Amino acid sequence: MPAALLLKGGRVIDPAGEIDKVTDVLIEDGVVKAVEAGARVDGARVIDCAGKVVTPGFIDLHVHLREPGHEYKEDIASGARAAAAGGFTTVCCMPNTNPPNDNRSVTDLIVRRAREAAIVRVLPIGAISKGLKGESLAEMGEMKDAGIIAVSDDGMPVMNADLMRRALEYARTFGLCVVQHAEDKQLAQGGVMNEGPAATRAGLRGQPPAAESVMVARDLELVEWTGARYHVAHISTAASVRAVREAKRRGLRVTAEVTPHHLTLTDVACCSYDTATKCAPPLRSEADKQALREALADGTIDCIATDHAPHQAQEKDVEFDQAAFGMLGLETALGLGLKLVDDKVLTLATLIRRLTVGAAQVFELPGGTLRAGAAADVTIFDPAAVYKVDPATFRSKSRNSPFRGWELRGRVTHTIVAGQLVFDYGSEEVARG
Repeated sequence: MPAALLLKGGRVIDPAGEIDKVTDVLIEDGVVKAVEAGARVDGARVIDCAGKVVTPGFIDLHVHLREPGHEYKEDIASGARAAAAGGFTTVCCMPNTNPPNDNRSVTDLIVRRAREAAIVRVLPIGAISKGLKGESLAEMGEMKDAGIIAVSDDGMPVMNADLMRRALEYARTFGLCVVQHAEDKQLAQGGVMNEGPAATRAGLRGQPPAAESVMVARDLELVEWTGARYHVAHISTAASVRAVREAKRRGLRVTAEVTPHHLTLTDVACCSYDTATKCAPPLRSEADKQALREALADGTIDCIATDHAPHQAQEKDVEFDQAAFGMLGLETALGLGLKLVDDKVLTLATLIRRLTVGAAQVFELPGGTLRAGAAADVTIFDPAAVYKVDPATFRSKSRNSPFRGWELRGRVTHTIVAGQLVFDYGSEEVARG
């Protein structure tokens, strides 16, 4: 077992336990033993947390770790290192690998590789359909036995309404949440950015916001019919927010996530032709961004998820309409989240809730709390540290971030998983999990 740790004198924020005070956290045998001033145990390693914030480990419901099949972009080991550097102790990896995670053998591979190589908890999400083709259902039961925690065809929305109905019914049988990349492909028409004045100025093909909200509206009808759990991945439009808010009011089992980049950037950023700004769903209008911010603050949107999508330079250093969709997110999420606090969009406690227990509750995961007896997954950060984003220093294998050169505040100093210190910024220590 890892040695005991005493996290001394930090501002402990644990929304699940309704804690926000300067105190100590004692960790022993991989679990939280106490959150109280003066806690101690002989032989514990002491980490001075004065001036720092101590929280439950961050949880990311939406990352792309690219293994198996695209390890040149990212693999489970490098993605886990990036997660630890960003304060994430649990990440959920999407199934659009090669081959896709649509059967037990691929799930077994991911679980084994995570156990062997990852310094954080890596939880696989299985495919809804075989081959992500949207034609027939994948074997959810076998994948659930192997370790998946949800199902999604992320990146390939389920266009067939009957298949989506069957997926919701089948997933409900196994206690799984269905995660939808909400995009009507016919309405999107291959657009590479949001349809609107910015796309017109840039001379780039746009996709209308309705391509997302129409799909969300369809799916919510099916959710009401089936009673299943449904999660909107990377929600990006005001209309989708209204639909989710109304669905929650009606008592449907619906949740949603939003990315830091959709909370921070708008489609105007694409006018620079910087392919790092190209993502799916695309960056939206200022009005959409404001609607997302309000929904995150009032709880309509349950959590922040990065949609960490690594790509190598040859996939991004091309014309905008030919570039791959996606950007990195794990190592800038905290700094971008703290900008929301600076902008008075969220309180610090609300930001921590959306990164911890809010995420855990979506897929009914353990974690997200510092209650006594809970697994000791902990993030410590210095809220006063100011730095410039330099992708060359990222732990990810890829560098595709639109935030390079941005000045952010809030640096993760320590990340702890099951009582094991896996990231220590001061010594650049990245331990074996």
